[in-house]
Amino acid sequence: MTELAFAAPAEVGLCPERLQRLLAVLQADIDRGRLPGAVALVARRGKVALFESLGRQDPAAGSPMTRDSIFRIYSMTKPVVSVALMMLVEQGRLLLSDPVARHLPEFANQKVAVELDGKVELQDLHRPATVQDLLRHTAGLTYEFLGNADVQRQYARLQIGSRERSNAEFSSVLAGLPLMYQPGSVWEYSRATDVLGRLVEVLSGLTLGAYLRSNIFLPLGMHDTGFSVDPAHHARIAEPFAHDPDGGVPMRVLEPRRAAAMESGGGGLLSTTMDYARFLQFMRNRGELDGVRLLGSRTVDFMTADHLGAIPVTGEVLPPGDGFGLGFAVRTATGIASVPGSKGLYYWGGIAGTTFFVDPAEDLYAMLMIQAPNQRDHYRPLFRSLVYAALLD
Repeated sequence: MTELAFAAPAEVGLCPERLQRLLAVLQADIDRGRLPGAVALVARRGKVALFESLGRQDPAAGSPMTRDSIFRIYSMTKPVVSVALMMLVEQGRLLLSDPVARHLPEFANQKVAVELDGKVELQDLHRPATVQDLLRHTAGLTYEFLGNADVQRQYARLQIGSRERSNAEFSSVLAGLPLMYQPGSVWEYSRATDVLGRLVEVLSGLTLGAYLRSNIFLPLGMHDTGFSVDPAHHARIAEPFAHDPDGGVPMRVLEPRRAAAMESGGGGLLSTTMDYARFLQFMRNRGELDGVRLLGSRTVDFMTADHLGAIPVTGEVLPPGDGFGLGFAVRTATGIASVPGSKGLYYWGGIAGTTFFVDPAEDLYAMLMIQAPNQRDHYRPLFRSLVYAALLD
C-alpha cells in the first residue's frame, strides 16, 4: 500500500496562511468549549496539503485528538455502499432499472400511504421502485426522524433503525410498511441505502461487512474502517461532549465497541480521516487507487452526475442548487447555494458532524471529521467556505 502523497500548500495552489486561518477558526471554537476536537484534511491535485488534528478526542477523558482517531461517520457510509452496489452492476449482477422486488421479493406488492382529511388511504403504486431509485433516494421511502407523517410514525413505532435486527430482518420489516411517496415522484432522504446494503448481501452471498472488507477496504488500504471497533483500538474512538454545548441535552451516538446485528449501509461505519481520504482519492482518480481499479472511470462520472433532473426535493436536507447522483449530492449550479463550490462538485456528510466534498473542476477534495451532532449545520458550510477561501489559482 502506497501512502497518499503530501505537498506544501503553495505547490498545489493553496494559500498556507488561509489554511492556517481555517485551523485557527476551529481552534477558537475548541477553546471556547463549542467543539471537542477535529481532524481536517485538504488535498489538491492528488496531494494532501493539510492534515491536522486539533482539540480533544474524548472530552471526558481529556485525551488529545490524533490524526488516526476513529469517528462514527454515519451517512458517509452511503457513498461507500453505493460504490459497492455499482461494482456489482459492473459485474452484470443487476441493472439499475431492475425493480427492487426482483432481488428482494419482500418489496413486492408495496402500497403508498396517502393522508386525506386526517385519514390514511393505501394506494397502488404507479410503478415499482427501482435500484436506481434506492441509489438516488426516490424510492418513496423516508427517515423516521425527518417528520411526523403517518409512515414516519410507523417507522418510529417499529424502531426501524434498531441495530438489534440483521440486515435481512430490517429489510423484511421495512418492506411490510407502506411507502411515503410514489416511487420516482420526489427526492426524500431515506433508509434506501440500508436496503442497498441488504441488496449487496443477497447478490454477493456475503454479509455487507464482509463484502466491503474484501472488495473495498482491503484493496483501497482502508484498514481502520468497519462496522465496529476492535478492542485494541478502543482508545482511538472520538467522542462528543456528554451534553450539547448549545443546549445541554445529552448527546446520543451509536456504540462502536460492540458489533451490532445490523450492518447499516446507510449509516453504520466507523473510519479514520486517512482511510476515508483514500476513498476520496479513489473517487478523485475516477475509480482507481495504487493501480487497483474497483470501478470504471465512466461509472464514477455517472454516479457523480445529477440523477434528479426535474424531480422535486422534499425537506431541508438537500439545499437549493444541488441535485443528487448515485450515493452523493451533486452541485448543479455555481451559484444559488449558500456555500461556494464548482458545478459538478459532489459531497455528503454524517449526522455526528463528519463531512467531505470532492470538486473535480478544482481537483480538490476536503474532509472535516468531528463528533458534534447538533453543530453539524454550522461546521459544514463553515469548513467549505474556509477551504475555498484558501484557493489561489
